[in-house]
Amino acid sequence: MNPSTPTPPATSRSPWFWVPSLYFYQGLPYFVVTALALFMWKDLGVPNDQITLYMGWLGMAWVLKPFWAPLIDLFHTKRRWIVAMQALIGIAYAMIAFTIETSFAVQFSLAMLLLVAFSSATHDIAADGFYMLPLKEHEQAAFVGVRSTFFRLAKLFVTGGVLWLVGHLINTGVAASHVWAITLGSMAALSIGIALYHQFALPRTPADHAVRHADNPVAAFLATFVDFLKKPGILVIVGFLLFYRFGEANLQLVAQLFLVDTREAGGLGLSKENVGLIYGVVGAIALTLGGLLGGWVISRHGLKKMLWPMIIIGNVPHAAFVWLAWAQPTNLPLIATAIGIEQFAYGFSFTAYLIYMIMIARGENKTAHYAICTGFMALSMTIPGFYAGKLQLAIGYTHYFIWVCIAVVPTVLVALLARIDGDFGKKQE
Repeated sequence: MNPSTPTPPATSRSPWFWVPSLYFYQGLPYFVVTALALFMWKDLGVPNDQITLYMGWLGMAWVLKPFWAPLIDLFHTKRRWIVAMQALIGIAYAMIAFTIETSFAVQFSLAMLLLVAFSSATHDIAADGFYMLPLKEHEQAAFVGVRSTFFRLAKLFVTGGVLWLVGHLINTGVAASHVWAITLGSMAALSIGIALYHQFALPRTPADHAVRHADNPVAAFLATFVDFLKKPGILVIVGFLLFYRFGEANLQLVAQLFLVDTREAGGLGLSKENVGLIYGVVGAIALTLGGLLGGWVISRHGLKKMLWPMIIIGNVPHAAFVWLAWAQPTNLPLIATAIGIEQFAYGFSFTAYLIYMIMIARGENKTAHYAICTGFMALSMTIPGFYAGKLQLAIGYTHYFIWVCIAVVPTVLVALLARIDGDFGKKQE
């Protein structure tokens, strides 16, 4: 920290005062970019192939964010980055709203949404780094479920409430471009309002400062990655990050296709409305409850003690899909129950993964190191995409889901090798 810069006075805030709003906001631009933008361009008459291309470019922001994560540690405070990115995103929304009814709306909205995407990814880095500063270890574990819950509430708000309202207004005869102008203008006002709230609500802590003002920023930037690679047992760490969710990564890519595929092809032949109900309501509630419970039990017992129960609980319910593919039931509540149990188990088990990343990220460069961990997390869900579809077509749904159950083997291997520090995550008396 620059010694000539006065340290702002520390302030204390209950985590309930800022954790829910911070992670609700973290989800807002993510789902605007990854979901809402698609429907906006569709209403503007953009062809499907161009929409998918645009969405691919926008998604790269979150894949690449570890490469600029060290800058968040090197310059200014995480608190300042958070508020600045929220305000910048609000300005970008407003620019789209002002130009959406022009002849260059598509091109300009793409440029602004790229700005939103990279600003949102930067906000994620700063928010995740800031989360670890004012909270004790047991508080970090206890509130993992809370932050996950409010992130998912942002998805419900955007893809449920906002999108429903857009569709309703268009159906009443309002021009689509005008509806989207109102929508983006409202999102701009919300973003600016939350930025103003966080300027007041986010606690100030002496731990939130620039890591260093080096004479050679490039060397400092590269040193952050070198420091991560020097962590003891780095190969095991990377292996854990890539393979802890290997079974779930294989399952997620095929499960929803299985639900809508015809029964002749081995699927369940459900309508998209029923799939939305099962995953959007039952699955979302179960996933949230699992995450909340997972954070609570780790805060009570610690990550080391809970790792194996979470691995077992997270992977055993995958067998439900083997039964679904074999029996092909038609009872919707039964299908929803099976998927709800699987989603609850996934939410419960995923908490251990988040706490592990927090443990690995500890140190001077915790913000950048956590972002690097999330980069591996994103990669872990991408790997099966290269073969999952082809494998399913080759062996059928039943045998594919048997493969998903077998895919727990890499998870077991990396967990056996992983080193967990004592009672990390456990609330100390």
